[in-house]
Amino acid sequence: MAPLRIFAHRGFAGVFPENTVAAARGAVRSGADAVELDVQPTADGDVVVFHDRRLDGPGGEPGCTDGEGIVWEQSTANVTGARVLGTDEQVPLLRAVLRAVPDHVEVNVELKNPGSDAIRPSEFLNGDHRDRARERWRRFVDSVLDITAEFENDIRYSSFCEGALAAVDAAAPAARLATLVAPNCADAGESVARRYGVDAVHPPLEQCGSTGPDWATVAADIGARYTVWTVRDWRQARRAVEAGADGIIADYPGLL
Repeated sequence: MAPLRIFAHRGFAGVFPENTVAAARGAVRSGADAVELDVQPTADGDVVVFHDRRLDGPGGEPGCTDGEGIVWEQSTANVTGARVLGTDEQVPLLRAVLRAVPDHVEVNVELKNPGSDAIRPSEFLNGDHRDRARERWRRFVDSVLDITAEFENDIRYSSFCEGALAAVDAAAPAARLATLVAPNCADAGESVARRYGVDAVHPPLEQCGSTGPDWATVAADIGARYTVWTVRDWRQARRAVEAGADGIIADYPGLL
């Protein structure tokens, strides 16, 4: 059995200001095998590391930063000038985060959004629907691939959206892919994983040992790793391991 791998979710978001250079450095110091991060574009077409659709919260609620607006509608200067979670850390460019991760540490790049609300997450697509979804992601994926090609890290590209995986597969057939499976969407997730022969399947913790696909068997069948998200305490880590997972995407270090 392969050794269990620990993915620092957004750079161990329970400890560090998520998806920042400081989080990437902190995750490496804390012994993570891989740093997981989210990417989307600015209005200028630059690739930033950020999870949410908006810099601020919905309905005037506090958000992840002191900035405002939908990320891909804001200039790069506005996005990268936003401070994260009340700290001095700012929303970084993808290139800046990758520079903070040593070559020997794996990076999981989650393709969060190409700059559109019409991304059809957690669906298994066919025919014209898949072609349109792939085209919607193409330009952004090309930008991400151009940046990651500058680095020696082992890179894995994950997404809830088949269009994103299809765009990576078309542009870089040798790239390592991972299917992110949404709650209540196990069948679609398994179908996408099998279609692309992904390197890893990432189901949610709630699907460990539940009805639906036996993810350990699915992963073994397609020669993929089985990595569970998002793990927040040692009990959840134990549950994932007992379900046969060989990796956990964790908010905290030291859960094992």
